[in-house]
Amino acid sequence: MGGVWRFLGFSGSSEEAAPRAPGGASIGAPADPGRAVLGSGLALRGEISGEGDFHIFGRFEGEIDVSGRVVVDEAAQVDANINAASILIAGKVRGNLSATTHLDILPTGVLTGTLKAGSFSAAEGSSVKGEIWLERAEPVRVSEQGADEGEHRR
Repeated sequence: MGGVWRFLGFSGSSEEAAPRAPGGASIGAPADPGRAVLGSGLALRGEISGEGDFHIFGRFEGEIDVSGRVVVDEAAQVDANINAASILIAGKVRGNLSATTHLDILPTGVLTGTLKAGSFSAAEGSSVKGEIWLERAEPVRVSEQGADEGEHRR
């Protein structure tokens, strides 16, 4: 199971999660500057917004609006409205969620609230209580004006 969690962006050991300098020593900077992490022993209340991903291992309450992926770990508890490209839930989430591409709920995931996404999957054993709205992205259309211009150039 550890390999699956690593694939999903979770790390089983604190050594794997801690960034390392070329010589092997831990450094304070995140391994991926486009990813923010809320550790398992932390609780945060407020607003998170910006470019990149947000991984939650602790408790979060408030608003999340990021351009990337939001990952809620198995032990995490989130009471927030979430707007992201994609959302992965393994813990407990309560709020209004909007994922432009997809939302996945793992077997340990619990969602209470409204969900709007391009696609949605819930594993056997997960729990979903609320409304689900699936909306496909609108295809890009060639403008009518561009087609008319070609006809006038004869």
